[in-house]
Amino acid sequence: MTPEEAGERMVALLTADATDAPAEGPITTGVSGGGPGHERAVVDVPGALWWAAVDAARDPGGLGCDFFDWLSAVDELDEGFTVVAHLWSTRRRHGVLLRARVARDNPVVESVIDLFPGAAWHERETHEMFGIGFSRHPDLRPLLLPPGFEGNPLRKEFVLASRVAKAWPGAKEPGESEAGTAKRAPMRPPGVPDPNEWGPMKGKIPPPETPARRAPGERPTRAGGAVPGGDRPARPAGERPARPAGERPARPAGDRPARPVRPAGDRPAPDGAATDQAGTVAAGQAEAAEAGDRAGAEQTAADQAPPPAAPPATPPEVGTPPETSTPPETGPAQTDGKDA
Repeated sequence: MTPEEAGERMVALLTADATDAPAEGPITTGVSGGGPGHERAVVDVPGALWWAAVDAARDPGGLGCDFFDWLSAVDELDEGFTVVAHLWSTRRRHGVLLRARVARDNPVVESVIDLFPGAAWHERETHEMFGIGFSRHPDLRPLLLPPGFEGNPLRKEFVLASRVAKAWPGAKEPGESEAGTAKRAPMRPPGVPDPNEWGPMKGKIPPPETPARRAPGERPTRAGGAVPGGDRPARPAGERPARPAGERPARPAGDRPARPVRPAGDRPAPDGAATDQAGTVAAGQAEAAEAGDRAGAEQTAADQAPPPAAPPATPPEVGTPPETSTPPETGPAQTDGKDA
């Protein structure tokens, strides 16, 4: 039986007697979450039909839910309380969630211990935690709370005062560091009141101290006599000695290596006309500087190069008279003593 079919079957069983259901209120059905295989039929009934709804779900001719799982309640604030019970069929393998809404000023439903005796403890717990009454229950004494406890802890208006009336058993409060100072104010769980507003220490706890803040522009005093506020004392004139003239030696010519020429493709193209003009001027200046550096390096290398050596003299050949630059003297022609 699917959850939808179980819900329809419950409505048919509860509305069979037309003299009861219309006078008490509407009966609605739905399907719970949980995914395939875990869904349950959800049936909402009036509080007056609570016992009849449990009996119809238990009836073998109805849903056959022979196993009582649990019973509890939900605080709906101004809308009252919702009593919830889950029943299961061990033979047909389906379940149903029964819900009944009761008023907050008089939350009472009929007990079902005659149908499921195991519901006795569940009804006792719901009674002491929410304050819901179960008529015809023979023994609604407290199950979990100590004798004399006042209030219903699971109601949303119940004040969780244990942290206010009883000291924290730990060595340090939550949020405190090993040094003993709190990093921030301890956070109170929902429902815990402020100890300075409720409890035995009401009005006796001083407010937390707030560290003083510096005024805008104010600075702490530095070591060495610095003036607060950022005024730094002026340095006396002449405290830094002047560098003697000629202390820095001149760089010899040619020590600076020639700057490598950057390929034209490595330089990114700038955007815009003004950027193009500036890039052209910068490129021309760089090329002029590189040309000057190369010329200076070549001139320096030429100045520092030694003069060329003279070629060695060639020795004269054997049997050849040495050449002289003075021509032989020529005298008057000799004759035989005869006049020409």
